[in-house]
Amino acid sequence: MMSNGQVIGDGSWDLIVYVTNLQTGRSIRVKGDLHIGGVMLKLVEDLEISMDWSDHALWWPERNIWLNRTRSTLDQYGVQADAQLEFTPMHKILRLQMPDLRYLDMMVDFSVKTFSAVISICKQLGIRHPEELSLCKPLEAANLKCNFKDLPKRKHENGGAHRNGHVAKDTNTFIPAHSPQGSNGSLDKSFSCAPITPGRVPQSSTPISSPAGTWKKNGYDANAGYSPNMSLEQLNGGLDNSLAQSPPTISPKDRSMLVRPKSLVEKARMNVAWLDSSLSIMEQGVQEYGTLCLRFKFYEFYDLNQKYDAVRINQIYEQAKWQLLNEEIDCTEEEMLMFAALQLQISLQANQPQPNFTPNNGTTTPPPEDDIDSALNELQTTLEGSRISNNYNDITKVPELNDELRFLKKSFLMKTFKKYWFSCKDLNLYLYKTREDLIHRQEPVMKVNLKGCEVTPDVNISQNKFGIKLDVPSSEGMQDMYIRCESESQYAKWLAACKLAAKGRSLADSSYDSEVQTITEFLQMQKPSEKPAINPNSLDIQPEEYVSPRYLKKIKGKLIQRIFEAHANVKDLGLIDAKLNYIKAWQSLPEYGISLFIVKFMGNKKEDLLGIANNRIMKMDIGNGDHQKTWRYNTMKAWNVNWEVKHMMVQFEEENIVFACISADCKVIHEFIGGYIFLSMRSKEANQALNEELFHKLTGGWS
Repeated sequence: MMSNGQVIGDGSWDLIVYVTNLQTGRSIRVKGDLHIGGVMLKLVEDLEISMDWSDHALWWPERNIWLNRTRSTLDQYGVQADAQLEFTPMHKILRLQMPDLRYLDMMVDFSVKTFSAVISICKQLGIRHPEELSLCKPLEAANLKCNFKDLPKRKHENGGAHRNGHVAKDTNTFIPAHSPQGSNGSLDKSFSCAPITPGRVPQSSTPISSPAGTWKKNGYDANAGYSPNMSLEQLNGGLDNSLAQSPPTISPKDRSMLVRPKSLVEKARMNVAWLDSSLSIMEQGVQEYGTLCLRFKFYEFYDLNQKYDAVRINQIYEQAKWQLLNEEIDCTEEEMLMFAALQLQISLQANQPQPNFTPNNGTTTPPPEDDIDSALNELQTTLEGSRISNNYNDITKVPELNDELRFLKKSFLMKTFKKYWFSCKDLNLYLYKTREDLIHRQEPVMKVNLKGCEVTPDVNISQNKFGIKLDVPSSEGMQDMYIRCESESQYAKWLAACKLAAKGRSLADSSYDSEVQTITEFLQMQKPSEKPAINPNSLDIQPEEYVSPRYLKKIKGKLIQRIFEAHANVKDLGLIDAKLNYIKAWQSLPEYGISLFIVKFMGNKKEDLLGIANNRIMKMDIGNGDHQKTWRYNTMKAWNVNWEVKHMMVQFEEENIVFACISADCKVIHEFIGGYIFLSMRSKEANQALNEELFHKLTGGWS
């Protein structure tokens, strides 16, 4: 019998728990069958401090896990006498970089799955459809120089452990993510956070003392803990600008932090930084006051609405803008000038009063439209969708597109374009020698099945070149074919037909007319005006803020004049319309929405690129990006990972593919595929409440 009445040999033992708020440790007597809720209750009673402990939970630094199942026992978690736990707030301050590169200091739950944390963040920021976004760690230039398995581990001390009998001071040191099976191994490699910016508290293994007042004035007291009533404005001392409107410029220091990929390989390595949606932020080595980036991860934007999505539209626009300026996505010279013109119009309109614009809350309201009228308009669009270029108004006939075009099949025998009469019908392309052969349906010279092919624009407006490149699947791999059109209107019709056919949609599809219109508008915006609408000398603009470094060097002296000439095409657009046009033009680029990875297919010695888009997976040449094979999700039967050897297998109707990911963990690819499948299941008729369980089932990979 001990002096405190505890019976020796009753199976109890001392559990050391460090209370991070108080920076003190406590030893409490427990048994293995005591549940976690009981441990916390016993600890709070022992502390004898009257305060709200409801946001606190137990964290096990050595195992890198939260003990958040309060009904589970210490034995069930495997906690023994040598374990050292922390009693710490679940909500902690996170420095969040938005797509427009500004920083927000937010109180975020570090104990829930990252997907849930993103949902909560987006709710606070007023961003709809949070399933399109995720969090990633800041990248440095060094991260693009080698694949993730070759990244050097940062030397660190385990600040969560007890050293020589002393309790660690806080939870602000980096703890590597020893994640459960199926976790994102690429996150086990630590990334150095972004350089310190004004007002930012650095990570430290010493008590956060001197900066504490800084956080307190923003609404957070390190000793008081988390208050659920804190607003975003309180945390950030009041935002000077709404998230629906970004600051006109960013500091040179912030811009210098951007990493610019110089090759396809480096573009592929940028996808290493995504957090695992199935693990908490804390489990992935992110500590309080750390920095994460909020980005649109899945390029499938659902229901962009001017009335509700001013913030979302602005942040999508900003992410698109920085992708182009940072050369993460390529475009032609004419396209770059068009984007610069739209950006100039957006900056000009930002200072002007907008129709139905309420500056106080940063939302735009379109002219009111009755819900019934809106539904009728959608129905009318659907019903009238079959009115296509050749005026096939008879619904009993299969729509067909006919024209004389020039054709080139890339081979040693054919090196010049040759004229043929083309017919596009039922997802197939038919080539005839003469118009008479087409009319009388003689045997075609060639028949090309467009379903599953890759369609890439090959346009140079200044040279009056309107081409379409087709990468067509064959038994030998992807074959390159080129179509050359004579005019913009001809090009728009045929490009729209090919793009739809590649997705398995015929000319009768309701989206054909709108696709033609989108392509036509995209071309029109690229045509410079003979005379600028604004005197270039009346505005002082910095060219490097409007075009990428590549074109900054190429165009040089005439750049400002050409930006103002291109601006004349978009001078009448309002703020939101200009942003939406920018987004639509970005979506029209050949490389849009393709996330790249370096992989090694089973049986291959050399590495390849794997591109993942919203509706397909592509095998690509690692040197030049040429498409070698395409697999579409609508033919996919299953996808899974062998976690022991980190190989991923995707089963399609036509074949199975097995590969290892070199530039990131295979879990990242698994999550991209599962995420796009999840997004494809959204519909206006369905309940818009997010099914988090289904998301994790599709992206988790092990449950």
